[in-house]
Amino acid sequence: MRLSHAGTSDVGRKRTHNEDAYLLLPEENLFCVADGMGGHASGEVAARIAVEEMAEFFRTTGRDEDATWPFKMDPAHGYDENRLLTGVKLANLRIFERAATDQRLRGMGTTIVTVSFPRSGDAVLVGHVGDSRAYLLRGGKLEPLTRDHSMLEQMIELGWITRAEASWRGNGGPSRYAGMSAAAEADVHLLELQPGDRLLLCSDGLTEMLDDDELPPLLAAPRTPEEACARLVAAANDAGGRDNITVIVVAVS
Repeated sequence: MRLSHAGTSDVGRKRTHNEDAYLLLPEENLFCVADGMGGHASGEVAARIAVEEMAEFFRTTGRDEDATWPFKMDPAHGYDENRLLTGVKLANLRIFERAATDQRLRGMGTTIVTVSFPRSGDAVLVGHVGDSRAYLLRGGKLEPLTRDHSMLEQMIELGWITRAEASWRGNGGPSRYAGMSAAAEADVHLLELQPGDRLLLCSDGLTEMLDDDELPPLLAAPRTPEEACARLVAAANDAGGRDNITVIVVAVS
């Protein structure tokens, strides 16, 4: 399995400050988008901590598989799943600790959506906490790989509203995010891949501006991942650009 990738972040047309961050770590096959919250400065700090802690943990464990981990492995998951879960847990803890010790950063947090490609097998691990999303484009069909941790998604699951009714409401903000507590958990699952697949990671600055059915023609080959990223950001800005827009595209061949 060969991967090509690109990522970009744009402040959008309504904001003056970018509180998103993203990570491209191809040497460890790790990619991540974080959308910070909590104010003009603290959201940016939370997002930056998230991607930096994820990167450092994966670099450390990539160099030394016997390195001491900050959390015990969950026996219900294999090594690769535990590695991704632990990276998110560590990022969450660092954000929570920083906010607890700096009054200016109280209440900060960030979403995290991340993919990791195990070194053996043709598969990808998808992890997320919050309402930043991952998608799979296969054969022209777009499939969501994450379900928002949001107030609106909870209302849909409880049957209070339909998904069609929810489409015009906004998602109400994340109901779970990194930094929310000392032990915020990510959802992680494994997906088998095929040549020609494309993965999209994005903050809600993209998905609040564009419907899912608008994404495939912007994401699809023969455009390179760099071209796809540029077109996705341009389309979100053309639709209003109300928030920061961050995207990563990973192509599988």
